[in-house]
Amino acid sequence: MIRRLLLSHLTLVLLVLAALAIPLGYVFQSSEQQQALRQLEREAEVLASYIDAELDEADTDGAHQIARASAARWRGRVELFDATGRGVFSTGPPEAGVSLMSAQVPVNPGKPGLGTVRVSVPSATLLDQVQQFWALLAVASVAVLAVSVAVAYALATWIGKPVRLLEHATRRLADDTGPAVVPGAAGPPELRRLAETFNRTAARLHSVLEARGSFVEHASHQLKSPLAALRLRLENLEPDVAPAGAANLEAALGETERLDKLVNTLLDLTLIERREETPEPVDLAGEAVERAEIWQPLAAERGVSVHARTPGPVWVSAVSGSVEQILDNLISNALNVAPPGSEITLTAASAADGRIELHVIDAGPGLPAGQREQALEPFWRAPGAPKGGSGLGLALVRKLAEADGGDVRLDPAAPTGIDAVVTFPSSPPPA
Repeated sequence: MIRRLLLSHLTLVLLVLAALAIPLGYVFQSSEQQQALRQLEREAEVLASYIDAELDEADTDGAHQIARASAARWRGRVELFDATGRGVFSTGPPEAGVSLMSAQVPVNPGKPGLGTVRVSVPSATLLDQVQQFWALLAVASVAVLAVSVAVAYALATWIGKPVRLLEHATRRLADDTGPAVVPGAAGPPELRRLAETFNRTAARLHSVLEARGSFVEHASHQLKSPLAALRLRLENLEPDVAPAGAANLEAALGETERLDKLVNTLLDLTLIERREETPEPVDLAGEAVERAEIWQPLAAERGVSVHARTPGPVWVSAVSGSVEQILDNLISNALNVAPPGSEITLTAASAADGRIELHVIDAGPGLPAGQREQALEPFWRAPGAPKGGSGLGLALVRKLAEADGGDVRLDPAAPTGIDAVVTFPSSPPPA
């Protein structure tokens, strides 16, 4: 930001200096040339009057002597022409390579037949004066530019400091890496007021998030015991329920189980937001093989097979336990949509950007492009999805992946199904 402010300010100063200095230099140069030419014409008229006086007395040698003396004094050349313009007399050429300026006047304005006198003198003095003025303009422009740079830098720093503080605080607020507070700093009044407003907003948002997390955590903990008791009471009612009410009792048990899963998932989401564990090397391939073996018996009951196809150890950086939760949620989702006789495939491989990708591929009906992004939002469920889900499984996977420094996306699988891709930062194997 400081660089852009400096560039814009200096560009404006340069344009102003160019608009003022260049015309001023040309005006001075033109004025000096005209003044020098008028002075030379006056000198030529004085010389012409002397030559006219000598010619009136028929003293041609005297006229020539006056012309040579004037040419020597001016270090230039004096020429005499008759009425027809033919050269009558010349003091000779000046020094070679010398730039000249000339003025030609009549010998006697009242007697045109006497001819004219042309005086040519070196223009070095005039050029020196013009060059000195241009040099003075250049020095003044550089001085103004230097002062402008200092003023612009001070101004840009004064404006940019609170903006940088706001930027850092906003980044901390977005990343949840620390207290997002803008310290009091100098700057324009508008930016100081903006910083104060940001601090109040950040404090309020932090308190709201803390209250929300605390509520969810406490509510989840408080609901676990009543839910367990309710499930136990419903199971104890089975011998006393008539056959006609068995279906309703089974449905009530199913809803109780679903509610218990929902509470556990909410508690997991809250703990993910609050935990500050350090990532450690995890063998993603080994975890995939282990979870596939654990889920295989349940999958076999539904006529589905779960296989992990990994070439060998694939090390990633992840928080302890997050890889297992990610795999369990993705495999569970895949089992809910996989048709009998299909296969759920788990693979782990390096991506183009150097990170590691975990793929969980099913052969279900898949999702349209618009719904694949929505599926990662909390409580979203696909139209026509079977009952019993909470809509939090994929949201939990996203939270876990982001906590590990990765992300998650849903790609279409071929020919049908979903390819759930979770990326992890790669890690060297443990020592």
